[in-house]
Amino acid sequence: MASVSRRKPSLADRHILVSCLSILAGVVIWQGIATQVSGLVLPSPAEVVMKLGNAAFLARLLPAFGNFLFSLGVGFAISLAIAIPVGTILGRSSVLSRMFEPTITAIYAIPPVAFVPFLVVWFGLFFEARVALVVLMTVFDMLIVIIAGARDVRASLVDVGRSFGASRLERFRLIVFPALLPFLFAALRVGIARAINGMITAELFFAAVNLGKLIKRAGQNFDTATVFLIVVSVSILGLVCQSILTRLERRLLHWNIKR
Repeated sequence: MASVSRRKPSLADRHILVSCLSILAGVVIWQGIATQVSGLVLPSPAEVVMKLGNAAFLARLLPAFGNFLFSLGVGFAISLAIAIPVGTILGRSSVLSRMFEPTITAIYAIPPVAFVPFLVVWFGLFFEARVALVVLMTVFDMLIVIIAGARDVRASLVDVGRSFGASRLERFRLIVFPALLPFLFAALRVGIARAINGMITAELFFAAVNLGKLIKRAGQNFDTATVFLIVVSVSILGLVCQSILTRLERRLLHWNIKR
């Protein structure tokens, strides 16, 4: 009888297994701590999950989460539209870099929350202000990474392209952009985490709507299970986004992934 060969688990399968085990260990530790303290201080995982069985609560949670995602997506898209071209131009031009990088660094050093009073005056308390805060908390992190990536492209490679008669656009498309891609994915991973962070901050600092409204109302009612459910949901969102970006990077940049 011919032996049936078993497929060896791939690197991606091993990463998924380790990630699942890590999450399981976190839930077990959470459960262990929750059994030692009051449910008011730390609800158990079961109490948090049971909230999902409340139809009235879900009817409030799902629209709030949808609006949260929409504002997050708009803010992140604006940050990308700014950070990618500006970061690439500044990284490739030493003159522009010397002109603008000190300003970018100075603004980056200011906590974005310090701009909240200005954002209220400029944009109000609702959608526009939340999007603006997400942009502020995201765009500078991504800019710094992309500037570093554009600057990291070896001049010798660009010179080779120039010697073969490649135009400026062709040199960017065939040399600069592929070399910049690993830094671009790094900027995306940093940016999406900062965007989620900024969106939660905006929900709590501006008008209490969407998830911010649910968190504040639950806090006033000492409903810590609801607060934890929203926090865990946002954490899962961040984990899913990072996983998608990691898988996409491994597929597109397999030549750059260390085995």
